[in-house]
Amino acid sequence: MNDLASVAVPGRTRCDGSVVRAALRRAAPALLAYAAIRALGVVVLALWSAADGKSWHTLLTGRWDALWYTRVAEQGYGYTVSLPNGDVHSNLAFFPLLPWLERGLSMLSPLSPADAGMVVAWLTSLGAAWALYATGERLYGPRAGVALAVLWATLPVGIVQSMAYSESLFTALAAWGVYAVLTGRWVWAGVLASLAGLTRPVGVAVVAAVWITAAVTLWRERADGVRLRAALRRHPGMLPGVLLAPLGWCGFFLWVGARQGSFSGYLQVQGGWGNGFDGGIAFGSFVWQQLSGPGFAAGLGLAVGVGLVIWLHVRGVRQGQPLPLAVYGGTVLLLALTAKGYFGSKPRLMLPAYPLLLPLAVELARWRPVHAWPVIGLAAAGSAAYGAFWLNGSGPP
Repeated sequence: MNDLASVAVPGRTRCDGSVVRAALRRAAPALLAYAAIRALGVVVLALWSAADGKSWHTLLTGRWDALWYTRVAEQGYGYTVSLPNGDVHSNLAFFPLLPWLERGLSMLSPLSPADAGMVVAWLTSLGAAWALYATGERLYGPRAGVALAVLWATLPVGIVQSMAYSESLFTALAAWGVYAVLTGRWVWAGVLASLAGLTRPVGVAVVAAVWITAAVTLWRERADGVRLRAALRRHPGMLPGVLLAPLGWCGFFLWVGARQGSFSGYLQVQGGWGNGFDGGIAFGSFVWQQLSGPGFAAGLGLAVGVGLVIWLHVRGVRQGQPLPLAVYGGTVLLLALTAKGYFGSKPRLMLPAYPLLLPLAVELARWRPVHAWPVIGLAAAGSAAYGAFWLNGSGPP
């Protein structure tokens, strides 16, 4: 096998540097294009912010959730804010891996925890782009890999990938974890799923990809007359990977529960933020209110957007998207659409759902470069302008 996953085959005790270098050389066009698009976004943000009398650096490292992550890195857990309406915002809502990395990097360098968070985001966004390239390359060829990475970079809310937020870190871990499942590296899949589960609540989507793919694989083996023990021998590392996958998410969930004195302590913390899952009732009601009131245009746009992402998921499944990608992407989409809370967060919550972009990447890869790159350039410019406008306005909650 000539892909990056070859560095972790059973029985191999050391990383084959030549394999990594070869994989990196293949991914270089995608990484360079991705970096250029994200650099454009930061430059436009800096110019827009200067004209608006604001600091681009503060917008990327010192607003909204970035402040909460930094506080966890500096002071640990236990900080709460009580609002006049009775809601209690606790930093226990924020998963620990990003603050741990912020704290560790700031201890080993002159960086502040906030700047360390931005560095982590920038580096892991490149790691995510590499994983997306590797996925597209494996399934549809190098051009599809490049297209998938650049499409993720040009999302309207792509500027979040450059913020001291956890989306880039999570997407890198999730995408490599799903890629490990695709290539049968079950232990790696379990480790990466566990780390993703320490990063964001939606880490359960990676666990679902590992578990459901493993279950279907064993069921197919059983249907072929292979006994369970023999099937597990044919898929080395599957059982350890399945057992490792939920440890990060479950560990933090149970720790918060113990700290709160209730098994459902984490859900209570999220409830204090007005978050939770109601099957999409609150979001559907919000869209309907917009459609039936003066915000008709906004409601129509929301309805069209929801329809589009659902269509992309269905299109990917119908095109034969591999099971781990379909499960992961579908779970991220389901959790985003059925969560209640601040509805402006929906696009950001769907940012890690990169499998939704695969049908577009496949189509874009078929275009001649003379046609594809101008479209990508326009999308990149639009993403940069929207990101600058968004962060200098309401911004991501």
